Amino acid sequence: MKKLFLLATACMLFGIAVFAQTPKANTDSLTLAASISEHQLKLGKLQNEVDQKTKNKQDAAAQAQKSANENSAAASNLTGSPDDRKLARQADNKAADARGDARSSRKETRRLNNLNSDINDLKAKIADEQFKMTKYTGDSTTVHPQ
Repeated sequence: MKKLFLLATACMLFGIAVFAQTPKANTDSLTLAASISEHQLKLGKLQNEVDQKTKNKQDAAAQAQKSANENSAAASNLTGSPDDRKLARQADNKAADARGDARSSRKETRRLNNLNSDINDLKAKIADEQFKMTKYTGDSTTVHPQ
């Protein structure tokens, strides 16, 4: 009789413990699902920006190369007559343009690299959250993030 009472009490306590964890697990899985959805939406927006950022980088690089060529031509013109103020001013202006365009090109490259880094970070977060979600769904097809 005593064993039956202890067994019934143990089963009841176990049942209460399982029941108490179920709402927490449900809340955790809903939070993870919302987070995954939010990160996927953000990832989509970032991926839509890649083409434009790539085009901006290519345009800036082309402009920097053009400015560098013009600067070289102005410097060549100046070597023929180094005392000509007009040619010296033109060469100086072309050099300033080349410096500015090179700076713009570096900025566009940095922006594209940062965008790609953000995309990779979001992909890793999504994969990690999907792996955590398998605890609640029991889906074993999701690969663990590296």
